[in-house]
Amino acid sequence: MVWVRSPVYFYNRNGTYYFSRAVPSDLRHRFPKRKIEVSLRTKSESKAARSAAALSDRLERYWDSLRMEMIYSKELGLTVLPESRTVAADSFSLTDALALYHRLKGVGKTSLFFESSERSIRYLIECLGHDSLTSLEVSDAGRFRDYLFERGMSSSSVKRVFSSVRAVINLAIREHGLSVTNVFSGTFIPDDEVKKKRLPIPAKDLVKIQQECMALDDEPRWLIALISDTGMRLSEACGLQACDIHLDGDTTYIDLVEHPWRRLKTSSSSRQVPLVGASLWAAQRIKDAGSAFAFPKYCSEAKCNANSASAALNKWLKPRVPDGCVIHSFRHSLRDRLRAIECPADIIDAIGGWATEGVGHQYGKGHSLTVMHGWMERLTTKIQEP
Repeated sequence: MVWVRSPVYFYNRNGTYYFSRAVPSDLRHRFPKRKIEVSLRTKSESKAARSAAALSDRLERYWDSLRMEMIYSKELGLTVLPESRTVAADSFSLTDALALYHRLKGVGKTSLFFESSERSIRYLIECLGHDSLTSLEVSDAGRFRDYLFERGMSSSSVKRVFSSVRAVINLAIREHGLSVTNVFSGTFIPDDEVKKKRLPIPAKDLVKIQQECMALDDEPRWLIALISDTGMRLSEACGLQACDIHLDGDTTYIDLVEHPWRRLKTSSSSRQVPLVGASLWAAQRIKDAGSAFAFPKYCSEAKCNANSASAALNKWLKPRVPDGCVIHSFRHSLRDRLRAIECPADIIDAIGGWATEGVGHQYGKGHSLTVMHGWMERLTTKIQEP
């Protein structure tokens, strides 16, 4: 007796079984993909085998119906109109949706736009175990939310990921007229029970860090020193050109403007930042280096890699600051230091690029660089405890 082994249309990936079967060559013109893959949602091989066999049988019957349709159409002299050859909804993938989103929405956007949306969709595919947009169920949204929290994400990060996923799927539904609803709309995302608050760096630690930066005297330490007495955001400092730094004249400052490789967070972020103390020292070292970019290690005309800088600088800072303090803590410290010398709140906002509330603050040109520089110089005479 000759035994004929039945074909196996499933495989195991990371403990979960998936159905996989190639589309027959005579029907490939009806589908945008050559292979059908879908999660069987089980870790049991026996259950996977039964589910795969059932799916395969249903596919065979569906494909036979398409073949019969083609035969009848040919016999009756009917042809398939071009507009009827649309994307098969059952095979439209999340990857297809992402590519569409990038093509239509990505014009003029920075690399951050592409990286964040790609990362969000990758998280979703990893969580669900399949790439099918039209196979999404309402329960998948809650499962995805829990998956992101299990990765250690904060509530705000989870909300950003969901916002990105919603945008990608909404565009695909509108553009291709898919008869599905966006299951990620209206998903409840709880706020964190305890929000991690970035703490300011104590004055005694700040002085030690600035002294160590001057002693080591290298590009990463210039970046830390520059932020320490300006309160600039890390991305703002990383994306500077040397020509943005002005050391000639009585008032030294940075002309913080938007560049193609680094956008600014808000309209109020574009400003003139006075240079004093350790920040002035760092600015002088940058100018002496003679590079077109202030920090060529982290920035070029192609990209400003603030994330790479953040990882490296926080690693260096960690043993030198209390728990809860990171590179962004210098920005918190500057605000507390200016409060300690009784600097007016609207001047603090102007120095740090924070938006000042109230209609009256929108009138006039704002505070002059000389006034802001005068308040900043008072910080260097004596660093006060917040």
